[in-house]
Amino acid sequence: MAARGQRTVSRRQAPHRPAGVELHQEQRLLLAAQAQLPLLHLGDLNWYQGFHEIILYPDDFLSPQRHRDASGIEHEWDGEHSGEAWQQGPIILAWPGVLASGGWEAYNLVIHELAHKLDMLNGDANGLPPLHSDMRVSEWAQVMQSAYDDLNHQLDRNPDAETAIDPYAAENPAEFFAVTSEYFFSAPDLLVAAYPKVYAQLQLFYRQNPLARLQQLQAEDPVYQTHH
Repeated sequence: MAARGQRTVSRRQAPHRPAGVELHQEQRLLLAAQAQLPLLHLGDLNWYQGFHEIILYPDDFLSPQRHRDASGIEHEWDGEHSGEAWQQGPIILAWPGVLASGGWEAYNLVIHELAHKLDMLNGDANGLPPLHSDMRVSEWAQVMQSAYDDLNHQLDRNPDAETAIDPYAAENPAEFFAVTSEYFFSAPDLLVAAYPKVYAQLQLFYRQNPLARLQQLQAEDPVYQTHH
């Protein structure tokens, strides 16, 4: 499965809002519904205390990137992105990615970027959001690291491998958490088939079971049986 638009975590200051991005009420509700889904059973909105603004771009956007290689050389380039989550700043979303979210198609840009914000509640995004008191950090770390390593091993053997989840999850643990959160809500059947222990940890964290919702839809309407 190929990556569909790059999503990144950034500590830089946010760019200015582009002109001409206006939302009518139905579009606002679409965005709000996606943003509220991860919080459905978490109790309150304090989970989103790390930001106060969502910036919408009319299309994918260029953003300056930096990477220091193993030899210590720093590389800079402009990369095209559909979303970014800024450390102590806003979330930036390309509107076409928002429109493509909300179904059962293994893609949800809104949830992906909001997962980064949940992750950042513990500081830098590292794939470990604040866990509930009945969860064990050691178990979370072991489950996530094992699945992350498995995905990377597949791509090391064959960079063009048809992986069960988006290979962008192999970028780093923060992206692994964000991508698997996407799948948890938008393709729970694919996630539980590939990494059932990851699904179980996310079920404990988000306090909900999207797979049960999907299975109910599939039982009621055959069209959902071939949603991917």
